Amino acid sequence: MSSASSSLSDTLRGVLLDPEQATALPVHGRIEAAVLVAIYDGFALRSPQAAAGGRRHTDLHAIFTRRRHDLRRHPGEISFPGGRRDEGEHDLAVTALREAEEEIGLAREDVTLLGALTPVPTIATNYAVYPFVGLIEPGATWTPSASEVDEVLDLRLADVRSARTRRRLLHRGIAFRTDVYDIGTQLVIWGATARIVGDLLARVRPLLHDGAGD
Repeated sequence: MSSASSSLSDTLRGVLLDPEQATALPVHGRIEAAVLVAIYDGFALRSPQAAAGGRRHTDLHAIFTRRRHDLRRHPGEISFPGGRRDEGEHDLAVTALREAEEEIGLAREDVTLLGALTPVPTIATNYAVYPFVGLIEPGATWTPSASEVDEVLDLRLADVRSARTRRRLLHRGIAFRTDVYDIGTQLVIWGATARIVGDLLARVRPLLHDGAGD
C-alpha cells in the first residue's frame, strides 16, 4: 500500500465505526444481511504522481449495483453489493466480502476492510443490514453476476451528495415522500441504501470536493 493510501486508510478508520461494535448495535429486522461499501480515491487514478508525492486531494468514489428487474426482492433498485448471512457465517464482514465477490467479482483479498457504518433495517422485507466499508484500488474491472446484477455503478461521492433531494415515491401501491439521491437516467438511491449513503457522506464529508479537477 502506498503512503498516500495508508494515510487515507488511517483517516477513514478514524471516522468509521469499529466492525465489532457496529454488529452489536440493535437494529429492527429478522434476517441479518451485510453489504460492502467499496470506495477508492479517484485522484490517485487521475494524478498518480501527485498522489505518490503526498498531495492529499481526495476524490472518493463508491461502487454500487443496479439489481435485476426480475428479482423477487428489491428489483431494479440501486444498492451496495451484499446479501443475507449464510448458515455457518459467524462474521457479518465475511458475508459482505463474499457477496461482493459473488455479485461483482471483487476478490476479498483486494479489499482493505476499514470499518463499518450504522446498521439499518429494510421496512418491507424485514432485513437488518450491516454495512462494512472497504478501500479498493482504483481502476478495477467488474464481473457482474448475470442472475443478480444489471449494472455496476461507479459514482463520485461528491456527485452523490449534490444529488440529495426529496421525492414522492410509489412503492407497492403506497405513496410517500422521502430523502433520495437522484443521480439521473432513472437512477434513484432510496430506502435503506439511501440511509447508508447518508451515514457515509456525513462521516467522510471533510474528504469530499465538489470540483473534479486536481
